Order: sequence, then C-alpha cells, then structure tokens
Amino acid sequence: MAVVPEVLSWLRGFWDGEAGWPKTSYHVGSVFQPEAAIAYLEKRRSPRYSFIASAELIEERADVRIASRVSELSLHGCYLDMMNPFPKGTLVLVKIAAGDAFFEAKANVIYAQPNMGAGLGFLEVGPDSQAVLERWLDGAEQEKQRQSG
Repeated sequence: MAVVPEVLSWLRGFWDGEAGWPKTSYHVGSVFQPEAAIAYLEKRRSPRYSFIASAELIEERADVRIASRVSELSLHGCYLDMMNPFPKGTLVLVKIAAGDAFFEAKANVIYAQPNMGAGLGFLEVGPDSQAVLERWLDGAEQEKQRQSG
C-alpha cells in the first residue's frame, strides 16, 4: 500500500523519531492539542461497536487454532481479546458465534498486542455471514442509542 507523501509527513508528527514510540501528547508549535491524535484515531471506514461473542481463529497453513472472545465489531473487522495473538499480517479464518447466529470470514491480522488481543480486517465474507454481521451491527447500534438515551 502506497502512502501519499503529504500523509506520511503528517503522520511523522505523531511519532518520536529517536525512540520510534508514539508520542503521548501532541503539539502544534507550542500549543498542546490532544484532539489531533483523537481525530486521527477515529477516522475509520465504519463505526465500531462493543460486541461480546465467542470466536475461533484458525491459521490454516499450520492448522493452528486459538479460542478467543470478540470485544468490538465493525462492518470491516473486529477486535479479539486473547493472550497470544497471531503476528501482524497473518491470514486467518475467523469464526464468531453469538446466540444462535454464526459468522465466518477470511481475515488479516491488522495489529497484534501481546497479552491483550488483535485487530482483524475482514477480507472475504460470504453472503450468509454478511447478513448475520449486518444484523449484529444493527442490534449494536440500537443498543448504543438506547444507552445514550
């Protein structure tokens, strides 16, 4: 994936060049602007919702399976809570079950956080699973609206 030079130079402002770690505060000139980081982090293709369900990740080449739990769900991916996630870039089959519904998709590990979990991006979702996903997201949106009252 190519990154536009203007975007790359903008992103560099969010990283400490020496250590390579993300900055914990953001400044433009001498003015502190934490909202700059928040604005960047919240630019997603689709909203994420809290969603609790059981999941199984399968790395098919090595036939390795990991049981997990979904904590966030969106139209394009999910976050799974797990202690030992597959490394970033691993192609997996993710199976999610909630109630009497079942979802399955080929996915890519977008990021992995040891002892915490992994973010997955869905690559291939069949029509039946897409319908289940959309039903779950509709329910999650309704629950979010109900809670915000």
